[in-house]
Amino acid sequence: MSDVLPVLRVLGALLAMFAVSLCVPLAASLWAHEGLWPQYALAICVTCLSSAILWVGLREHRRELLPRHGVMLVSLVWMVIPFFAALPLLMVMQAIGRPMSFTHAYFEAVSGLTTTGSTVLARLDTLPLSVNVWRTFMQWIGGMGILILAVAVLPLLGVGGSQLFKAEAAGPVKDTKLTPRMTETAKGLWGVYVLFSLACALAYWLAGMAPQEALMHMFATVSLGGLSPHDESLGYYHSPLVEAIALVFMLCASCNFALYFIALRKGNWQGFWRDPEMRATMAALIGGGLLVALLLWAKGVYGPLEALRFGMFHVVSVATTTGFTTTDYLAWPVFAPVFMLLLSGVATSAGSTGGGIKMVRMLILLKQARREMTRIVHPRAVQPVRLGEGVVDNRMIFSVLAFMLMYGATVITLSMVLLLTDLDMVTAFSAVLASVHCTGPGLGLLGPASNYAVLTDFQLWVCTLAMLLGRLEILSFMALLAPAFWRR
Repeated sequence: MSDVLPVLRVLGALLAMFAVSLCVPLAASLWAHEGLWPQYALAICVTCLSSAILWVGLREHRRELLPRHGVMLVSLVWMVIPFFAALPLLMVMQAIGRPMSFTHAYFEAVSGLTTTGSTVLARLDTLPLSVNVWRTFMQWIGGMGILILAVAVLPLLGVGGSQLFKAEAAGPVKDTKLTPRMTETAKGLWGVYVLFSLACALAYWLAGMAPQEALMHMFATVSLGGLSPHDESLGYYHSPLVEAIALVFMLCASCNFALYFIALRKGNWQGFWRDPEMRATMAALIGGGLLVALLLWAKGVYGPLEALRFGMFHVVSVATTTGFTTTDYLAWPVFAPVFMLLLSGVATSAGSTGGGIKMVRMLILLKQARREMTRIVHPRAVQPVRLGEGVVDNRMIFSVLAFMLMYGATVITLSMVLLLTDLDMVTAFSAVLASVHCTGPGLGLLGPASNYAVLTDFQLWVCTLAMLLGRLEILSFMALLAPAFWRR
């Protein structure tokens, strides 16, 4: 308990910050004159009360956070905060005569905060504006990470900001300091994120979207979340210009935000273009898009221009783990949707808002495989693994190998659990893969023309666990289950 209580105290402070975010749907409800503000106000009060109980009640347990505390706090945040995010959904949907179960509300909240983009809600166009604002806004605050925001704006918590940052940051490279202080690093990353957000919202607005719709689609685009206020997603607009804007910002958000921060800070973009992970990410996305476009044209599904438009957009959307759609791509040749779902595991960079394995891990694995093949022929050769101009430390290679082992075990185990519930093989495997990658749409029963409401409550909880494991990058959560974690 000496380790848990200080973590719970910091969780109380983070809940207070999260309560502020609940003011966004409250403001949207007041602006739209929906009469639903009491439900949002009650959710804010419950969150603030819980925050006060933890922060004030545990005020004597203030201490510097160690790495183990950071891991514990990150796991707690991503399991507890969705409960408070689900409260307004539960109360508002009850008030408008469309009640939803706690399972559905928690799933929707986890999907939003982890930027997965899965949904159990139908008739999205008829929902109150405030509900759609909240669903999409959750993606935006989850995109860069709630804890990184906390490190940026709450440096007076009296906790180790560096431990929070390292536990929350995506990818294997967690110790690179962009500035001398982690607080300044977090502020810099959020500054770039906000800059992209403003540019994206303005572009959507100039393309003809209403201001509130431009805002909601911006939340879903820069976070690579993909939740839309329309059942038809971006297909609602039938606009190549809107799709082009989404395409550009999805490509930008799939890159490491630290690269943008360094380039803007130094006024030099040469390092950005030389980054091997960024180049590999762009090659995978653009190359994959061209491949699927060529397939659609060769199979006679579309003409050349339409094949390029639909193929490129959907490959980038699914592969970046966004999940926007404009057509039912399950009607395409079977290679295309399977290829896009598999590509979603690797086609985003560490330090981006996307999910999946991350491109840097795949590059390290490929270079390690190449080194082992060289050692078969030349056993005494000294060939370090290089990434760009630097040498990859063996500890990082072991970390990547451990991650891939746990990733494979997670996907197989959860898929088998879903198969035990008599779900068909394609739907079960794609549901787990889409959830672990934080992608959203799957295959089978979970294609772009359907949603996750077709699953049972137990199946939804399995997918919820998969989303949380994917957002926590598996190892952070699994570390809690290791006996060594709890030993002094």
